Order: sequence, then C-alpha cells, then structure tokens
Amino acid sequence: MKQIINHFTDNDLYTFTCMYYIIQTYPRAEVEYTFFDRNGTVYPQGFDKLLQEQVDYMKNVVIQEDEIEFMLKKCYYLPKWFIDVFLRGFRFNTDEVSINQDLDGHLHVSVKGKWYSAIIWEMPILSCVSELFHILNGDDQKYDLALEIQKVRKKTIEIFGNGLILGDMGTRRRFSFDHQKMVLTQMKDVYENGKFSGTFTGTSNVWFAKELNLNPLGTMSHQIISFEENVTSVFEVNHSVMEKWASVYNGDLGLYLYDCFGDDVFFNNFSKKSAMLFSGLRVDSGNEEEQIDKIVQKYTELGINPQTKQVIFSNGLNIKRAIEIQKYALGKIRPSFGVGTFLTCDLTDIKPMNIVVKLTKSRITESREWHDCVKLSCDKGKTLGNQDKCKYLLSVIC
Repeated sequence: MKQIINHFTDNDLYTFTCMYYIIQTYPRAEVEYTFFDRNGTVYPQGFDKLLQEQVDYMKNVVIQEDEIEFMLKKCYYLPKWFIDVFLRGFRFNTDEVSINQDLDGHLHVSVKGKWYSAIIWEMPILSCVSELFHILNGDDQKYDLALEIQKVRKKTIEIFGNGLILGDMGTRRRFSFDHQKMVLTQMKDVYENGKFSGTFTGTSNVWFAKELNLNPLGTMSHQIISFEENVTSVFEVNHSVMEKWASVYNGDLGLYLYDCFGDDVFFNNFSKKSAMLFSGLRVDSGNEEEQIDKIVQKYTELGINPQTKQVIFSNGLNIKRAIEIQKYALGKIRPSFGVGTFLTCDLTDIKPMNIVVKLTKSRITESREWHDCVKLSCDKGKTLGNQDKCKYLLSVIC
C-alpha cells in the first residue's frame, strides 16, 4: 500500500504546541493512548497489518527545511530551539505503537512511551486508519472529483456568505490526504476571489498551512487537562492547567478548551485572573446555545464584557448548525468555528468514520505509579476511559 503520511508537519498544530508544553512542565512523564472506534467498525481482514506498514513508514519521516522555516515564521509562540533543534532531531519511535485486530475484526491500537514523544502519533494513526478504510471499502472507486469540487465551492460560498469565521480541523478523519488538499485549495480560491462578510481563518494542519499559505490553527487538546487531573484534582484541574499554560506561553495561545470534566467543574473555578489572561474559550461538547448563556453569565459575573471574548465552536458541526449558533451568539460573544469531518469527509454516498485516540493512562515520572486518565465531556457519548473512575468522578462533581 502507498505511504500515506509523507510529511512531518502533516499533523495538527496542537500536537506541537502541546509537545512544547509537556517538555516545559512534565518532561519525564509517561503515558498510554488508546484508539476508540465509536461506531464499532468491523475492519477488513488484515487491516492491522496494513496499518502497521504505515506506522513503519514513519521511521523515515523527518522535518524538512521548508517546514522549519514556515514554523519559525508562523509559530512565533514556539521558541527557535524547539523548532530548529528539537523538532529537527525528532524521530518517530515505532516501538511505541502496538496494533492488533481481534477475531471479530475490531481494531485495537495503543501508544505507550514518554509523553513528549508519544503525543505525535495521534493524528498519523487516525488519518491512516481513515484513509486505509476508505480505500479497502472501495470508496475511492465512488469518488467523483468534479462533483466534489463543485460541492466544496458551493459550501464555501455558503460558509463565508453567511458571515462565519471558520477554519479547517479535519485532518484526523479525512477521506484522504489528496481530498483534504483539494478542499483547502478550493476553499482558498473561492474565498480570495469573492467578497464575503465571513473570514477563512486557516487550517489546523501545519503542512497544508505551509503549502497553501494559510494560517496554522490550534492551541491545546483534552489530554492536557486529563493528565493534570491525576496531579491535582478534578475540582482544581482547570485552574492548574490555565496557570501552567499561561506561564509556558506567556499569554499567547489563549483559547481554553474547558469541557474535559464538564462545564460546571470549569465555571465553578474560573477566576477573573484566568478570564483576563485567556482571550476566549473553545466549546467542544454540550448544547451550544446553553454553553453561550453560561459563558456570558460567567464573564458578566466576573465584571468582564463577554463581547470582548472569542468563543470557538468545534463539536461536529455542519454549516446549517454553525449558522444557527452564529445567529444566537452575535451580540453576546465573538463566535468562530472549527469544522472537521464536514469539510474533509463529506462525500456523496460515503460514510465518514468516528474514531479518536485518547490519553488513558499516565504517570509523572518513570518511577511513579500509573493512573487512569479519563474524559467526561458535556456529551455522554464522548465520555471515555476507565468506567469505574468515570462513574466515581461523576458522583462527586454532580
């Protein structure tokens, strides 16, 4: 099978921003990630061997000079030594990845190693699984390029014609590398050659941002908060992460992902200092209108004008839903959107995958005990990790 990941920065920006944060805060931490298929997909026989082949290809994927130059220019919040020394010398460690397929055809993948190293596998594993499955499922034979180009261009007009501030976050469940490139190329062309009230903010994929001269988008992922819960407590975790994140990035990358342990835990401990340090929040679960009301109420209680704060919505959105949220949010906060699967795997007669890789175990050094890491979210369907721990935490925070 052809090599799917050929570029070191064919990855989400938050991989690198989180990697730097980890080096600065928990350089000796060790973790385990687990692959989850929310649809319970039965994969074709031998799928695990094909995925292992893709993982083995990664041994030779290293950052190139043009990628370094781009990151030095655009990722100003990351120090030169991290990009030009650490990433230059970084190599994918394939021994960190374990893959097998059970007799029922279900896929099992785990990644275990030093946190700063193992973190880089999330996006390559997900995008390889997605593209491989669509190939083996014969979906590439249904692919009509002319039709898909027409759909993307029409979708782009609808997005920015309705005033949406929106960027791509679709690498993890894309139909293919080539399809994501086509989507972003067409979106950029339509946007730059039209007159719209909306704004195309860029893409979370660093490689495509470089290739297409777009802004790279991203801050943090749930794993940062999930890890920290084992260091502090579920009630203090968000405050602790916000303090450390703000210290590492000195006020940059100030959009906080707050729903890892539900919104009540976050809002009950959201201080004015943190609210002033961070430029806004990211909503990745729950009912968006309800979340807007809670955000407005909290900022108002803290004596802060909510309309000065950016809120980015990223919970499995399509255009229709984004427009509904936009209408509700205007005049209350500054709404923007990150859309993934609906951009990169919204194809005629083809069903997108529903797969994630999540942090499930951690320890702060190699000499400490292992702890389970979980994610509760504001959506029951997004609760992942040790079920006994999830039930316990829910019992104490509810």
